[in-house]
Amino acid sequence: MYFAALLARTEDGWKASDTELDDVETLSDLADLARESSPDEDTVLVLIEQEDAWFGVVRVDGEDDPRIYVSDAAAAARSSYGEILLTDELLGRDPDDGDDLDALDLDGTEDGESDEADEEADDGATASADAVPHGPVGDPQILDDLGVSEKELRLMSTEAVTEIAESLGASETLETVR
Repeated sequence: MYFAALLARTEDGWKASDTELDDVETLSDLADLARESSPDEDTVLVLIEQEDAWFGVVRVDGEDDPRIYVSDAAAAARSSYGEILLTDELLGRDPDDGDDLDALDLDGTEDGESDEADEEADDGATASADAVPHGPVGDPQILDDLGVSEKELRLMSTEAVTEIAESLGASETLETVR
């Protein structure tokens, strides 16, 4: 079970809105959705949690690039919503890996190895390149200036969305959309 909400910081306090992520396919789509919820370019937090598995926070400040924190990358990688947050940059991957034409072995005969050896080597390289770390990834200081320290964020349970809202003084606001 998933829950996703937008919390927009306004001059009158926090404003919450429930959000559907069905049409969101990329981090850019998610950032655009967040920006639309706050026309004054206020700080917007996208809070996502999968019950008993992981939570994520995406922070959008105006037109700045979104900042991301995911509590458990390996758990999030098994989720369609988590995959949106786990960008190559966040995971420390080079998005251009595999695009190097010099590294391509087009017919398996260049170095005299058999096709089977090439397939085994490719499988190992792909598995290590696609490995997602267990544990948190992203910017653990994403909420520092809002009163939630890195340590507090790392210690949050799978009820993190509620805990974050409480820390921000927005728990009642969040409950209106839960």
